[in-house]
Amino acid sequence: MKKLKLPSIDFQKIRESEKIKESYRTLVIALSLCLALTISGLILFVTESSPLDVFSSIVKGSFGSKASIVMTLNHTAPILLVATGAVIAGRADLLNIGQEGQMIIGAIFAVTVGLYMPGPRWVVLPLILITATTAGALWAGIAATMKFKRGVNEVISTLLLIVVASQVVSFAVNRSWLLREDKPEGYGAPLARTNALESENLMPVLAQGAGFRLNGGILVAIFATIAITLILNRTRWGFYLRMTGLNSDTAKAQGVSTVLLGSSALLISGAFAGLSGGVILTGTAYRVSDGFSSGYGWTGLLAAFVANLNPKMLIPSTLLFGALRAGGGVLTSTGVSTNIVGVIQGLIVLSVVVPSVIFKTIDRNKSSMSLKLDRT
Repeated sequence: MKKLKLPSIDFQKIRESEKIKESYRTLVIALSLCLALTISGLILFVTESSPLDVFSSIVKGSFGSKASIVMTLNHTAPILLVATGAVIAGRADLLNIGQEGQMIIGAIFAVTVGLYMPGPRWVVLPLILITATTAGALWAGIAATMKFKRGVNEVISTLLLIVVASQVVSFAVNRSWLLREDKPEGYGAPLARTNALESENLMPVLAQGAGFRLNGGILVAIFATIAITLILNRTRWGFYLRMTGLNSDTAKAQGVSTVLLGSSALLISGAFAGLSGGVILTGTAYRVSDGFSSGYGWTGLLAAFVANLNPKMLIPSTLLFGALRAGGGVLTSTGVSTNIVGVIQGLIVLSVVVPSVIFKTIDRNKSSMSLKLDRT
């Protein structure tokens, strides 16, 4: 009886091919970034602004001093948490775009605990963060239920739930019998926001000086990202999640419950968004009002796409977006129009996001073509 001869696989050649592919992609993104900076420079030149002064202001506003570095890190923390949650959902081939809603729902429940729960910081602060995480997960759980029970696309449900969350928060902060701030008579009308948290219930300060205050949110974000990276890459759950995302039919054939895995991915994704709301609340905002999220949810989602849904690339990706936020704020204070600042930031973001999306589309098309050829 003849032995079946299997073709040998040259893993070294595969690794070299992957390295060449990554180098090529990095080069394309770098060229795309240079093109975006060139276009931005032309726009600034046409609007009678100095491109050199503007770009140096962005760099100085992001990393030029202790205060700017701290500002960048404080912006990076919530972006990193949101992006980590987006990666988890993306691993299961799910697109959670409702982080803005999950953040503010997490924050409004967290501020309730912070205002009315007595106790020392080491008890109340963890409860605030746990409440924010749980509320964000439960809000994402609504979308998970609609997805796997009724077949509603998660993109539509998570997006619409942002509107619902905004209305819930707005209702709460505009009602004196709920969470609207208390003001003694003679101090003006109360605003549509909650009372501020007591100082003992805020995130610990890691560094403080003239014009800067670094809170512990960045440590929470980094720790959570490292933990989830290890879980995704070294656990059975992470392996099954990846399998489900790549081919749900194969996962089902192996006895994997794709419904359970997909639901857990959406829940954890929402939990990270809720936690980011808790970090903003206890680190920089101290209270909840309309517009609380300040676009961090969308920024975190973009950062996840820039990282190509790779958890190992999340920290540099989110640091870039944190720097853009910090530098953009300084740039506005120099007299450059906010519209021009938005255009420059948008071009820089697009220069990184568009090549990543194109590469991902090409990879998917190649995979589907090879699958069709194998079947024929």
